[in-house]
Amino acid sequence: MRVTTDVASLRSGFDGQILQPGDDGYDESRRIWNGMIDRHPAVIARCTAAADVAAAVMFGRSGGLEIAVRGGGHGVAGYAVPEGGLMVDLSPMNKVRVDADRRRAWVQGGALLGSLDQASQRFGLATTAGNVSHTGVGGLTLGGGMGWLARLHGLACDNVESYEVVTADGTIERASATQNPDLFWGLRGGGGNFGVVTEFEFRLHRVGAATMTADLFFTPEAAPRALRRWRDLLPEAPRQATFTASAVTAGDLPFVPLELQGKAMVSIGFVWIGDPEQGQKLLPALREAGPVAERIRPLTYVELQQVDDNPQGHGRSRYWKSHYLRELGDDAIDAFVSRGDPTGEIDAALLASGDLQAWGGEIAATGHDESAFSHRDALVEFVARNGWVAPDDGQHRIALARRYGAAIEPFASGAYVNDITDAGVAGVQSAYGSDNLARLAKIKARYDPDNVFHLNHNIRP
Repeated sequence: MRVTTDVASLRSGFDGQILQPGDDGYDESRRIWNGMIDRHPAVIARCTAAADVAAAVMFGRSGGLEIAVRGGGHGVAGYAVPEGGLMVDLSPMNKVRVDADRRRAWVQGGALLGSLDQASQRFGLATTAGNVSHTGVGGLTLGGGMGWLARLHGLACDNVESYEVVTADGTIERASATQNPDLFWGLRGGGGNFGVVTEFEFRLHRVGAATMTADLFFTPEAAPRALRRWRDLLPEAPRQATFTASAVTAGDLPFVPLELQGKAMVSIGFVWIGDPEQGQKLLPALREAGPVAERIRPLTYVELQQVDDNPQGHGRSRYWKSHYLRELGDDAIDAFVSRGDPTGEIDAALLASGDLQAWGGEIAATGHDESAFSHRDALVEFVARNGWVAPDDGQHRIALARRYGAAIEPFASGAYVNDITDAGVAGVQSAYGSDNLARLAKIKARYDPDNVFHLNHNIRP
């Protein structure tokens, strides 16, 4: 097919903005959260409504352009930006509308989590969203959507009542449990494989504003014992609590003893939704292992959702490796503490950090067949993360993150699609498993038989 970037036909009747290399705003629009991604689309179509999206998709197809979709631009893999292709940019479509009486929110495809949180919390409501407020609602939800409310109310995708979708033929469809139910099933975890979601309808929950976080810090030598105690509490943990753990290099934070700053450290703790006094009842069991420092913070729900905004801010280059674990045995704990460097030979400042976040609760209570999202039986999710800034080219940092991921892989049961960086076909298989992947492929064949939407963790028709 002949490739064309003549945008005259697209401009006709297009209410948004068309950008090409050299235009004001082009470079700003092509930059996304992961600073490692530096690609140059031939055309950026900044859409304002579903009709704009449909027009852009049909323009890209007729012109032979590879099509990518940008929501919040937060995906670590960077699929939102095509080299020489068409970026369908949803970021101008960022409105959120809340009906507090019906406990519903209608969220456009380019909205960020912070907008959803702010709009719903005005009424004491919320729905499951991720842990960084500048993440896009669309990409998070389409991959499943883990957040601090998930153990209470299910994943983000479990709380979607309906989707408005532009499919590969430019048709604007509605998908729900009763309308295009196969598409509805696939969109609940199947990523951006089936079309461009221009609006989500979410169920909201009465959660109030009170939360707290608890982090207890240990030296690497003391950490295995602390993590075993943390692990043993997981099966009976209240659903208001999402247990967390991290293996990091300590910064110059006021609660970290001076002699431990710049050295390896492990934290265990939890995020609590609700009255902090109730959450504090979990602390004595975690303190049994003797932490060297701790940080207990009562926060509003909106503050909680913004805690990681700066550490996870834009501009840094990033690389992740992710695994689910159904069990967390002693050997897996030792591998987690090691950060891929069991001999301690590598500068701790260069090593990837590691995070564990507990799953279960309402996530596991939802039936495996109810959505495309797999791994509802996960006990915890592990993510190894490394980041850097120019002029570092990052190759050593990437190798260290892969090394950490490889140390955990023998204990893994799969991967979360939203946290996969570059695992290719094997990554898609690990995200969905054979049964769900076969069903997803059939849905793909119906709604996108030509695999127009392939710049993603791709499910082939």
